[in-house]
Amino acid sequence: MTSEMDKYFAYFFKDEAFGPAVSVEAVAPDEIARFRSKLPEQLLTYWRQHGWAGYGKGLFWFVNPDDYESVLEAWIGDTPLMETDEYYVVARSAFGELFLWGRRTGLGLSVKPLWGMIFPRDCTDAVSAGKADALVQSFLVGLDKASLDQKDEFDKPLFDRAMKTLGPLAPDEMYAFEPALAVGGAANLKNLRKVKCVEHLVMLAQLGERQIMRDIVKDGKAAGIL
Repeated sequence: MTSEMDKYFAYFFKDEAFGPAVSVEAVAPDEIARFRSKLPEQLLTYWRQHGWAGYGKGLFWFVNPDDYESVLEAWIGDTPLMETDEYYVVARSAFGELFLWGRRTGLGLSVKPLWGMIFPRDCTDAVSAGKADALVQSFLVGLDKASLDQKDEFDKPLFDRAMKTLGPLAPDEMYAFEPALAVGGAANLKNLRKVKCVEHLVMLAQLGERQIMRDIVKDGKAAGIL
């Protein structure tokens, strides 16, 4: 790994104050080579330069897709989405929001497991036009701490309070509500726990109906307004 940063990573790291990185794990060259035909070169460059790590004190994480295969299967394995593309979990938030890369559709699919919602966004045109790297860069500069945070029942952000109360997250941990929101739990600080991320996300997928939301970009293009 190096301290090298392009302008997009520098904006994320410095201007948006997601740095410094925490719990950095170097990515071996053979791992990067294995994903070369599956993920954008720009993402693999960030892996090589910065590793898999947490940012914003652990609010956001770049992750090893292999670690999240069971999560991927639990959330979209039996949905029509899995039949249309080959997906990889490449990042997550402290509260388990997942960001997926699709080889055909790009970095558009996200999952909010606490609420049971799946948000597709088809970026096929950009991928087909050779703009996969640009999608990764746009994703990085578009990350926002407020949108990654989880709000409580009074619409107040929880991350800083959770970290103060429960301590910082390890790379394999997330903050989660117990009881889960899907079974009537309340979104408040006293119900937050540190849990093992993969195991908890798989469990959440089994609690209730998963909702695939509308792709508003696709709808806009179909309507001729985008």
